[in-house]
Parts: sequence; C-alpha cells; structure tokens
Amino acid sequence: MTDPIADLLTRIRNAQAAGHASLLVPRSKLKLEVVKILKLEGFLEGFIDDVDADAQGQIKVFLKYAGAAGTIRGITRVSKPGRRVYVGKEDIPRVRNGLGIAILTTPKGLLTDSQARTAGVGGEVLCHVW
Repeated sequence: MTDPIADLLTRIRNAQAAGHASLLVPRSKLKLEVVKILKLEGFLEGFIDDVDADAQGQIKVFLKYAGAAGTIRGITRVSKPGRRVYVGKEDIPRVRNGLGIAILTTPKGLLTDSQARTAGVGGEVLCHVW
C-alpha cells in the first residue's frame, strides 16, 4: 500500500456511508495520532488501540452519528505521495471557514490547523475534515 493515510480516511468514509458502528484499521503511529485528533475534535466516538489481530496490531474506531447522519460530512486527503503539500505558518488553511479542521504534520507533532496557528508552525497538510 502506497498511502496508508488515504486508506484510513477511505475506510472511515466508507464505514460511515454504510452506517457501521465501528471499523478496524491496521495500526501505525501516524494513524493512531490521526484517530486521536479526530476523537478530540468530536468527529469520532472513540477508539481502542491494539486489538489482537496480528503482529502489527489494529485500531478499532467507533464512529459517531447525529441522528441518521454521521458527524463527518466530508474527509479528504490533501497531501499525497505524488504531490506533497506544505504550508508555512502564515498560509495554514481554514476548512469551511472554521467549521472543519485541517490535520498537519509539524515539527511539534501532528496538530490541527488552529493548534498550528497558536504554536506558530507550518508543515505538511495531511487532510481536511468537516
């Protein structure tokens, strides 16, 4: 697999469209941090790290719904293996005029757009979530 973050986002998007309560994704440190941010921002109900499956481990993600619709209205990958997207601290994007979040990899770790603005750092824009 060439893009594990795109795979994570697609699994979340597909599971929510199908109305599933939870999903399993292969574990990695980066995926775990992305899921933690989505949980802290209120897009996910929760997650369990290291569900026994294999040597790599898995993350069980619990989706959050508001009535029949999911709380995640849209989730898109921005920076891809073929075209990386980097922004400086002045150019950090606002997603849907502040209604959504952008997740960035920075020298201070994985941060949301508002956290990166507060910390005064730029980085690679992984995805937009609204």
